[in-house]
Order: sequence, then C-alpha cells, then structure tokens
Amino acid sequence: MMQQPPLYFKPKLQVINEDQIKQIHMAALEVLERTGVKMTHPRGLEMLDGAGARVEGDRVRIPAWLVEDAIHKAPSRVTLGNRNGDRCVFLEEDKSWFGPSLDCIDYLDPITDERMRFTSEHCRITATLADALPNFHWSMIIGMADDQPPDIADRVIVRQALSYCEKPLVFCCKDANSERDIYEMALLICGGKENFENAPTIVQYSEPISPLEYYDPAVDKMLFTVEHGIPLINFPAPQACGSAPATFAGTIVQGSAESLSGLVLAQIARPGSPFIYGAFTTIMDMQTSIFSYGAPEMSLMVGAMAQMAQFYRLPFFGTAGCTDAKFCDPQAAAEATFQCLSSAAIGSGLVHDCSSWMDHGSLVSPAFMVMVNEILHNVNQYMKGLPVTEETLAIDLIDRVGPGGHYLQEEHTMAHFREVRYSKLFERAVYDQWKEMGGKRFEERLRDLTKEAMAHRPAPLAEDVIKELDRMQANWA
Repeated sequence: MMQQPPLYFKPKLQVINEDQIKQIHMAALEVLERTGVKMTHPRGLEMLDGAGARVEGDRVRIPAWLVEDAIHKAPSRVTLGNRNGDRCVFLEEDKSWFGPSLDCIDYLDPITDERMRFTSEHCRITATLADALPNFHWSMIIGMADDQPPDIADRVIVRQALSYCEKPLVFCCKDANSERDIYEMALLICGGKENFENAPTIVQYSEPISPLEYYDPAVDKMLFTVEHGIPLINFPAPQACGSAPATFAGTIVQGSAESLSGLVLAQIARPGSPFIYGAFTTIMDMQTSIFSYGAPEMSLMVGAMAQMAQFYRLPFFGTAGCTDAKFCDPQAAAEATFQCLSSAAIGSGLVHDCSSWMDHGSLVSPAFMVMVNEILHNVNQYMKGLPVTEETLAIDLIDRVGPGGHYLQEEHTMAHFREVRYSKLFERAVYDQWKEMGGKRFEERLRDLTKEAMAHRPAPLAEDVIKELDRMQANWA
C-alpha cells in the first residue's frame, strides 16, 4: 500500500483580521499624506520632492501612490549570510529567525549576579554565546562599550561581534563615517563585495524618532546603507501614551507610517534595495513612566505589525524574548516565553531582543541568553506541529498492542521516542531522583549551562584578517 505524504499544519496565530489590516493600511497612508514626517536633511528632502512628495519647509507629505509604489519595488525576500558565505537566514513570508539585542548599557555577571557597565570584553562573551546557542540564527552588537573612547566605541563593539560570532550581524552606529568603516570590516571578513552581495553579513538598524521625525545623521546612514546594498531596518519605537496614541490601533498606525516613510526614501535612492519593515510598538507604563519590554500589549501590537508586514509582503523586524525583570527570575521566564511563542506563531521575521534585553532594555545577562535559548527549544518543538501519516496514526500498532498492553518494547517506540524534546534546564525527575542527582535548583542548573556555553570557542579569524582589522582600527577617528 502506497504511503500518503505527511500532512503538516504549522500552528498559526492572528491578532487582527483582514478588514482590520486594510483599515490600518489606509490609516497609515492617510497619516503620511495628511500629516507627513519632519525632515531637515537637504539631500533627503530633494530626493523626496523630486519623486513626487509635497515638501514644505521641513515637512514632507507623501502621497499614497508613492508609498504603494515603494512597497511594490521592495523585495519580499531578503537573504543573509554568515561569515563563511553560507546563505543561512531567509526573511520571507511568516518564517521566524531569533536573535539577541543591541545597545544595552549594563551587564549582569552570570556567576555573581553583580551588575556593571557593559564593556568590549562583555561583547566578546555575549557574541561567543550568540555563536554557541543554536536557536540564535543571527546576532546583534548587544551592548555599548563603556571602556572605549566614545568616538570609536561603536566600531570596536562591531569588531568584537564580527570576530566572535560567525552569524549575520545587525548593528547600529553613530554616523555614516562609522558605517563606512563597519562596511569595510564586513567586506574584509566575508571575502569581498561579490560574496557580500550574494549573502550580506551585516544589516543596518535605523530609527525614526517617534512621532514622525528624522534627524540628519539617521538619513545619512540610511542613504549610505541602501546605496551600498546593505539591508536596512527602519524601526521606530512608538510608545503608547507617550510618543504615540494611547490606543493600540493608533500606535500601530503611527509605527507603520514611520517605517513606511523610510521605505519610500530607500526605494527612491535605490529601487529594489533590501528593506526590513517594523516598529517597536509598546506602552509607557503610567505607574513608572518606563518603556515596557515585558507588557503583553507589546506582543499584541508587534503581532499586528507582523501581520501588516505579511500583507505588504515585506520582511519584518520583530521583538520577543525580553523582560522588564532585573534577574533571571520567574517574571523573566514568563514574559520571554509568552513573547517567543506569540512571535513564532504569528511569524515575526527577524525577531530581536531574545535573551538580552532586561530591565526595560538596559541590561544584558548571559544567563538570560541561555534561558531563552532553552525556551526557544520548546517553542520550536511546538511550532513543528503534528505530522499526520499512516505511520504516525499507528492504527495497526494500537490494534496489535490492544487494551491493557504497553508500547515500551515496540520498534515503533524506538523509532520515534527521540522526537520528544529533553531539556537540561527544565527537569522532570521525581523528588527522590532529583535529590540523588544533586538536588540542583533551577538557578543552579542555569548557572551550570551558562558556564558550559561560555566555554564555546568560535572559529578564529585568519591572522592576516586580524592584522588588517588592527590597521583599520588604528585609523579610526
């Protein structure tokens, strides 16, 4: 009898329906056409004016046709590569690829729980972890190098990240001169422009200022990015009640308009340039005034933005796996788990903040990175769904074993029991067994796993590449 191919169904979540998506889209077009954005960058204003936008002083109003033209010109698929040239991250449709965060100012020691300023050495540690942990498909610069001169700190931290992690890197920097140096490092490490164009190893992260404003250095970087074929993330951070309307729909409309305004400029500068849409839509906690990274409303709005990206057929920059907690405690685990499962089930593209944004975006913890990697193991297991075939339905086996039997010695069991996920962190032993195995509580197991992951050694760069990086760094100013 011929076996039927497996029937797969990927678990799927939606937070807005088709009618709501269309309403949000039309509202974003109305915001760009009626209100527009503020920009003072001379070349940016000239390009937008020449393309058909209405420019009056520093206000740019963008007609709907120009926005929709930019959406159609932008690629629906962006591929990223690791340092060896392998194409490894495919931003398309509803796939999710998880990675860490950027620009944390503090570091939480995984052994002592001591909090300190983030340094370039901490970047080496966290980049090494990002390289070691299998559920991180790409990396970010994670923190700010407090031990380096401010004028070169952004490039030093990128050098560390590129040296100690082979995966694609999302970075930010202070100006276009810094980006030029970072681009040259990326070309050197990946083997030249041809290799880079085949599989870009770096992605530039840029932010409009909410509400609806661009500052000149950001526009400089955006133009450099698209003109050199570097994928661009244009990612505002509208904060409901503060820098965006208190209503969730209003925050999504504003965030979408802000991101789309950057898409328009990018496609005018270079039609077809790789662009990644998104917005960090969250709330201002009105009790503390913080920008919350653990609020369930954040996941709800990020999910809606992910659906907008799928509607536009644009790659998406998502957010999950972060927390407002100060330590790797139950709050941190609960917030990270909820966010990661929500993002995976919706399909949130390049999902950042997994594992390293704690205490409302100010703190990175290697232990939290390891914990979220374990959470992602569970999420990925869930997202595999249930393959349904003649083999998995097991009708003949159930009949043969019959009532009152067991399946422990069946060949079918031996063939399939390894499909179950077994974690080193989340233990399932009964109490007496747990005591016999050392009686380690969760935080002790997490500390042990973190030490193990920190012992990982990424493949080193070639000596001639290191020497050239040293020469480059000596000329940074």
